[in-house]
Amino acid sequence: MRPVSARISIDAPREQVFELLLDLSARPAFTDHFAHHFQLLREQPSGVGAGARFKARDVGGWLDSVIVESDPPHRLVERGRGGRLNRVPNVTEWVLTETPGPSGCEVEVTFWTEPSQPFDRLRDALNSERRLGRDLRRALERLRELAESGEAPERVVIAGGDRLAPI
Repeated sequence: MRPVSARISIDAPREQVFELLLDLSARPAFTDHFAHHFQLLREQPSGVGAGARFKARDVGGWLDSVIVESDPPHRLVERGRGGRLNRVPNVTEWVLTETPGPSGCEVEVTFWTEPSQPFDRLRDALNSERRLGRDLRRALERLRELAESGEAPERVVIAGGDRLAPI
């Protein structure tokens, strides 16, 4: 799939928005309209190495995503696999830039896949890039609402994880 991007301005500090993006346990708070059955891959849901698995409507099945690069508060890169037999590599890149004014930032998300098998390329071509673009724009609108409200998002936890708050 060719790169699909969406961009939005958010009236919240860039560091705050970056922290929301860096914590995968908060992702369903703004992506659950197209990413279902969200599962964390490890107990620590934030930072480089944190990962998640979810079923994405517009990409054709399950996707894994692991944070591989973090340049706070500018850029976040996730890599993973999805599709048939989990053999199609994918990349998600989040770029945050400052906007003129006292506080605020612009967030751009780009998603693409890199299928190597002919069947995977055909399946990729049939998935709707337009619908995925709409879903990414909607996710950014929901991220904006969440960041600007200042409320803590509902977070996903893993089964068997520590339920007690840190002291």
